[in-house]
Amino acid sequence: MGEPATPAPGSRLPRVAFQGAPGAFSEEAILSHHRTIPVVPLPCRDFRELVLTVAGGGADQGMIPVENSLAGTVAAAYDALLDTQVEIRAEVILPIRHHLMAVTWAKLAGIREVHSHPVALAQCTRFFRAHPDLRAVAAYDTAGAAREVSERKDSSVAAVAPEGAAGRYGLTILARDIQDRSDNQTRFYLITRPDAPRGPGSPETSAGRKTVLMVEMPDQVGSLHSALGPFAREGLTLSKVESRPAPRPWTYRFILEVRAGMEDPAMGRAVEELRADATSLRLLGSFPAAVPSTLGRD
Repeated sequence: MGEPATPAPGSRLPRVAFQGAPGAFSEEAILSHHRTIPVVPLPCRDFRELVLTVAGGGADQGMIPVENSLAGTVAAAYDALLDTQVEIRAEVILPIRHHLMAVTWAKLAGIREVHSHPVALAQCTRFFRAHPDLRAVAAYDTAGAAREVSERKDSSVAAVAPEGAAGRYGLTILARDIQDRSDNQTRFYLITRPDAPRGPGSPETSAGRKTVLMVEMPDQVGSLHSALGPFAREGLTLSKVESRPAPRPWTYRFILEVRAGMEDPAMGRAVEELRADATSLRLLGSFPAAVPSTLGRD
């Protein structure tokens, strides 16, 4: 359902980079987006390595999380995107379900430490309040925490991770769906090199179009108003406005996500008006918007 098209006989499978260990949510997002097309997920240690791997040709695509419905913006992901020449080609929204897992002989009553990414731990505060004897321990990523639990073979240590990590690392799930809300979900961008060929679109999963821009404005009164005004005048909806530090100290870049494609004449007029006032403007991508999950809220 995604891109690129099915490889020709004898050609290698497309490689899709992601941050984390095998079994991570980002790998789940890859497999969800490419459910009808075989690909090879390629784990990377951090977001910068992920983006550089795509930009340098070590991977055909990358799947990078940019926002969680509970924790908000993934700032490090945006910083990696802004510093590297890659292009956003698609958006993926993945429901996030956290599970407590440990070695097969462990019991919930015997668990003392729970390891996971800090964001994942923060999304399970209700569970930790109900189990005050459990000590939350920050780890590099969710699937990596599951792998470490498997390697330690300590029945007093557990991980919070996706269900797939339990099967991959031979762990048993002691408690399912421990996230605070059932509508927890993460939004990802699928990225490529700007010169990469475009594969088939996914109209059956599209909720219209989006465009993401990075803009730097003069350091003067009303700069943000000047950046947003063209879109309001053209009747376009900004679904996200994010500020990130620019290379020069105490200056900032704005990330603008607009619910319109660059093929929309109104979008073209707004961008040209913005370009006249901006000190720097970069199109990060124009792509099909994902349909949000319909999970209910607790």
